[in-house]
Amino acid sequence: MTIFPIDRWITFARPAVALGLAVALFYPASSWAQRAPSQGTPATAQESFQPQSGQLGKDVVWVPTPDAVVEAMLDMAEVTEGDKVVDLGAGDGRIAIAAARRGAHSLGIEYNEDMVALSRRNAARAGAHNAKFVQGDIFESDFSDADVVTLYLLPELNERLRPTLLDMKPGTRVVSHQFTMGSWKPDAKRTIGGSDALFWIVPANVAGTWQVGQLDGDLQLELEQEYQELQARGRWGSEDARVRNVKLTGADIRFTVTDRSGDVHHFVGVADHDGRMTGTVTDGNGDQRPFTARRTSAVEG
Repeated sequence: MTIFPIDRWITFARPAVALGLAVALFYPASSWAQRAPSQGTPATAQESFQPQSGQLGKDVVWVPTPDAVVEAMLDMAEVTEGDKVVDLGAGDGRIAIAAARRGAHSLGIEYNEDMVALSRRNAARAGAHNAKFVQGDIFESDFSDADVVTLYLLPELNERLRPTLLDMKPGTRVVSHQFTMGSWKPDAKRTIGGSDALFWIVPANVAGTWQVGQLDGDLQLELEQEYQELQARGRWGSEDARVRNVKLTGADIRFTVTDRSGDVHHFVGVADHDGRMTGTVTDGNGDQRPFTARRTSAVEG
């Protein structure tokens, strides 16, 4: 029987009967043995807590994941000194602690109070002073200022979080152990010992009609967006303009426009969720100048 290593509490949004069947299939009966309640003081009981692989919490199951997967996730997100990393469903704290060892300021959000206390003890033993842990519900927590979000949740919970993640600042890095984000395709995927790590960069919301200024004539762009994928049409003055090589990576956007004279213009800029774009445009002669654009009407991405 194959047991998949998982490093945190995984919330199940399925009926209880289905959950019980899934647990019975994946975890041997011996893994459900529970420790007898401690007769010591509350502090002693808490300090003696050790999580059991496969144990249930609030609609969740916890099993540890290999350190190699943790490191691969942080590598994909390019976690470095000064980053703010938020781990959703922090479990025993290993991802937040590993991020802190790289110089990041990490925050683990975990529902189970015993796991939060365990994470704090683990961080203290590791000397990971930049790793903090709080008890909370990930769906009610504000982590909008994070540079990196790590998670290991079932696909339906990833999809529930997806709107929150997409509202974060463009360029925020998101990495998930094993599970996808539904129709939002990952920018990268890596397999480590049978486990997948999936990586996304939050794209700017650029769908809609844009008016590009500081050019010879008015350029209007129509951008259709599905997450990081874009389709574009253009009009330069009264003529259709061909728009090609459109690429969006976080806040970074680039595209090429061919005007009515056949001249090619290469645009490189940055965009935000609020309908602003700035950058430079280079013509066929290599001459470069700044451009600005504003969104005149928005549509759903």
